[in-house]
Amino acid sequence: MKILLLAHDSLQAQLNDFIEQNESVLKRFQLLTSNINRENFKLTQNLPFNPLQWEELAVDSKSDLEAQILNQEIAGVIFLIDSANIQNRDPKIDNLLRVCTIHNIPLATNLATAELLVKYLAIPTAHLIFNPVSGQGDAQQELKLIKQLLSPHFQVNVHLTTPEIDAAQLTTQALETDPDIIIASGGDGTVSAVANLLINRDTPLGIIPRGTANAFSVALGIPTNIRGACDTIITGITRAVDSARCNGLPMILLTGIGFEAATVEKADREAKNQWGVLAYLIAGWQQLDEQQPFEAEIEIAGVIQKFQAAAITVANAAPPTSVLAQGGGQVIFDDGLLDITIGVAGNETSKLEAIVAIADLFGSALLKTTSDRDDVVFLRAKQVKITTKPLQKVVIDGEIIDPTPVEIECLPKSLQVFAPLTI
Repeated sequence: MKILLLAHDSLQAQLNDFIEQNESVLKRFQLLTSNINRENFKLTQNLPFNPLQWEELAVDSKSDLEAQILNQEIAGVIFLIDSANIQNRDPKIDNLLRVCTIHNIPLATNLATAELLVKYLAIPTAHLIFNPVSGQGDAQQELKLIKQLLSPHFQVNVHLTTPEIDAAQLTTQALETDPDIIIASGGDGTVSAVANLLINRDTPLGIIPRGTANAFSVALGIPTNIRGACDTIITGITRAVDSARCNGLPMILLTGIGFEAATVEKADREAKNQWGVLAYLIAGWQQLDEQQPFEAEIEIAGVIQKFQAAAITVANAAPPTSVLAQGGGQVIFDDGLLDITIGVAGNETSKLEAIVAIADLFGSALLKTTSDRDDVVFLRAKQVKITTKPLQKVVIDGEIIDPTPVEIECLPKSLQVFAPLTI
């Protein structure tokens, strides 16, 4: 975001003093001024100014400044006006002030209002990465409610994903402004894309879930309704949670090999739009008829174990509904370890036996107890390498990647997230 700083000649010294006194706040913004004003500022390296030609302040339909105002890039305008010379005021000034009024841009014309504006600008900045196609609600009304709930506590800068600009690109741009927090609002795909760029950073992640499954939010105990999720962010309590890397790619939820990967691939966007979370159940039911067992080698700390498997899930965080991750009954997201669940399969494993195994895993998750089934193997490790014959499909956090082999490493407490202390 940008701030425009201007002053009449007689008030240049006051503006200069004001800038020096409020440097800690102003340095968080991109600063604009006229080329005339810039020459009178005692500039420091911490506060670089982008000078505008005086003619650019005309603010007409062709001006770049008006475009920035229309695009909501201007956080505020400070223009110290000498009222003694008001009769000689340049028409461009009147036009600038008029446009600020029309477009609801915070405007200060003397030191008192400038101080109030800086106090407002000192409120923590939150960049909201909002996916308008997530979920099945009214995205426009949901965004309006989010801004209404958060605006009293944060300066909310909204960034909408589009087919051309995804959540990762928007997050990268937001990080260039050194924000206080970044908020992801959408499904697990949006949350993962944002979270992946915050790994090993101090910038905390807020989550407002609006997707089909919202697995990461549920795993961390974040409310899945907008008001509850916003309250979690406003409360300001953050937790340091684990993340991981799979074949060099970031992972916050889980990697699925075999059955789960094929199921996710079947549950495409069209199916999720039509059926919601049922799309995964329908896809899974279809995949039960098609999944073939495969040979798997699991290497942990130099020790290799071999299995005949139908599904392997390596989880960093997962809710109970991520059934194939529940060999241990509960995926702990801040213990520095990966949870590895292997669905062992014989050549004659029936569809009914697979369904019973899945139901038992769900029961293990509800009771938070390790599965005692012979066809389920559960392991924990900080790092694991998995190879298969034949090659198997792989999914990371809902995104299909290149097939096996995979190497996955846990990154302990590498992500700061607004979340309840207990779930």
